[in-house]
Amino acid sequence: MLSTGFADAPVSRSLAYGIVATSILASVLDVKHYFYIQVDPHLWRYHQLWRTFTYQLCYTNSTEVLFAAMTVYNMRVIERLWGSRKYASFIILSFCFATLIPPVLLTLFLRPLSFNNFNYIPAGCTPLIFAVLAQYHAAIPHVYKYRIAASQAPPADEPFVGLTFSDKFYVYLPAAQLALSQFPGSLLCAVVGWVVGYSWRNEVLPAAAIRWRIPGWMVGIRPRKRGEDFEGLRRRLEGENTNAAMATGSDGRLGGEVGRRRTLGRQLLDQFRGAF
Repeated sequence: MLSTGFADAPVSRSLAYGIVATSILASVLDVKHYFYIQVDPHLWRYHQLWRTFTYQLCYTNSTEVLFAAMTVYNMRVIERLWGSRKYASFIILSFCFATLIPPVLLTLFLRPLSFNNFNYIPAGCTPLIFAVLAQYHAAIPHVYKYRIAASQAPPADEPFVGLTFSDKFYVYLPAAQLALSQFPGSLLCAVVGWVVGYSWRNEVLPAAAIRWRIPGWMVGIRPRKRGEDFEGLRRRLEGENTNAAMATGSDGRLGGEVGRRRTLGRQLLDQFRGAF
């Protein structure tokens, strides 16, 4: 049975709720101007390096909040596939890489190449979402495809003219809107997140970073004692033995009573019962 909503996906639920809550809080408190980055003056002139750690914490407009929450919800299947501990570890690792890479690329390379015209990184966890989207693209196959014809139905001997989509198109569409919402800064964040996600998947990143996991208690995993494993195995074996004994009784009949033997008279009666 397919799980609905955020069932079995507590990290995705917390991420989606956190995106909405922090964005609303930043708007209510009127502190949205603290969450985006302008290389000049924020980094070069005022040396506000702390902005590299805060720009992913919230979005500054409702449209991006909507598309980000929708994309996180649509990709909750990744957490169900991996488990909450591995998924949360990947989220934290992607956040750390995205904290440094986009500002460094923009400050040292893209801004000089654009003659100081490219100067802005928008607020929001777009790199983080696209890192997860890279895993969704690689791990989740499409279920069906459909076509949108550009003209009336052609004859069977003519090639089809139109566009072909899959059921995953509905996941990619809000993500694409998120990547283009504040072009070109949002596109830079999306590309960096996608590259980080695929680098993690293809083991391009350091092995220690790929194998790193958060403690289980952070996602509600309680460490099991060694004695509990043996106790669970013993109960499972006892249950299997009981079911087998109930299915085939000692007298060979289904559902027979365990340990009960037929007497000679009972055997003769059963032998000739059909004759009467």
